[in-house]
Amino acid sequence: MSLLDIDERILELADLVELDCSPLDDKKTFDGEVDIGFIEGGCANELNVEVLRNFRKHCRILISVGACAINGGVPAMRNSITLRDCLDEVYLRGPSLEAGGLIPNDIELPLMLDRVYPSHEVVKIDYFLPGCPPAADAIWAGLKALLAGHAPELPYELFKYE
Repeated sequence: MSLLDIDERILELADLVELDCSPLDDKKTFDGEVDIGFIEGGCANELNVEVLRNFRKHCRILISVGACAINGGVPAMRNSITLRDCLDEVYLRGPSLEAGGLIPNDIELPLMLDRVYPSHEVVKIDYFLPGCPPAADAIWAGLKALLAGHAPELPYELFKYE
């Protein structure tokens, strides 16, 4: 959503880039290698890891966007307890459940990991854009620098939150 917050600059972006494997164009697979990839969210299950590794494989530059991708964010709050205790609390002892609930165990569900991993613990990440969510101006400045062939050097003001 922060990318869409660049407002009218989205028209300039459309002239500068071609999207491949993006929620903006609802494309689920890559056609080939891309120059720049943005990844958001941490890795909480095997599917998250698979998607992240696939992105790394196809992106020359990979950027970790937001608190969840950088440090696990709110989902990583479960890291202080075991996965078993987390699942028991949610599915067996949760206040909104009747006694006798079941922990989902379907072959179609991705296997939960022992904890939520930030993206850089799974694959090599080239740049980080912090925030929850990152400011649209920070995304725009970082992207423009990379498109110009420069490493992003973003001023503190883009990450100052009041």
